[in-house]
Amino acid sequence: MPPHPRYLTPYEPEKDTYGSATPARLRAVTPEELTVRLAAFPLFAGIAPAEVEEICRQARPMHLAKGSVLFGQEDPAHSFFLLLDGRLRVTRVTPAGQQVLVRFINPGEICGVAMAMARTTYPATAEIVVDGTALAWPIAIWPRLVERFPTLSSNMLRTVGSRLQEAQARVVEMSTSQVEQRVAHALLRLARQSGRKVATGIEIDFPISRQDVAEMTGTTLHTVSRILSAWEERRLVEGGRMRIVIRDIEGLRRMAERVPD
Repeated sequence: MPPHPRYLTPYEPEKDTYGSATPARLRAVTPEELTVRLAAFPLFAGIAPAEVEEICRQARPMHLAKGSVLFGQEDPAHSFFLLLDGRLRVTRVTPAGQQVLVRFINPGEICGVAMAMARTTYPATAEIVVDGTALAWPIAIWPRLVERFPTLSSNMLRTVGSRLQEAQARVVEMSTSQVEQRVAHALLRLARQSGRKVATGIEIDFPISRQDVAEMTGTTLHTVSRILSAWEERRLVEGGRMRIVIRDIEGLRRMAERVPD
């Protein structure tokens, strides 16, 4: 059996956001450049750059190593995080023991926001699938932050609300759509959130397996493999090891919207 993923702690190796011990990716930019970049993230929409810098000085930077776990399902919620680089895979195990892939976290997104849902534990597990960096704030300072910066709370709730809408859409898909439609919807969502243009179409810009797609759509690896192989023959998608390229985005949309027989 593979070793259990290593858990990370946000307070081991670094001093502060701009200090000499910060990760290399943060040291590569000036504090002013980093503040400008952070101000463009949804979490800081409508917040002045000077205030963004003040908020971030209360965080700790982290290096995220592929294969490690940032936090585990039902672990005590000690921090919330802003992903700067890399990619996180968020999963939840149901009471019946089935693992569901909830979503991928992309650069610029927040995660671990248990306090926004009135929880004291994390509702899911976040595993690092691409090396990266993040900022981590202790949850204990959240009341002070939102009192000082009310817009921060509004932005956080807007993000949580958007994710709830996405979750509701997936529930509807599970209840009303055939499996091919669900897979098409999942790939279109990933392309919208993490797609990049390549010569042959739109590539999902991080390693993704057919098992990941199966866990996102409530089906089996065998079924997803059969569907994607058929779509490759029809030149809808292009596959590879941990790689998916959508070659015909309009064809995939028609597949997602097809009315079941």
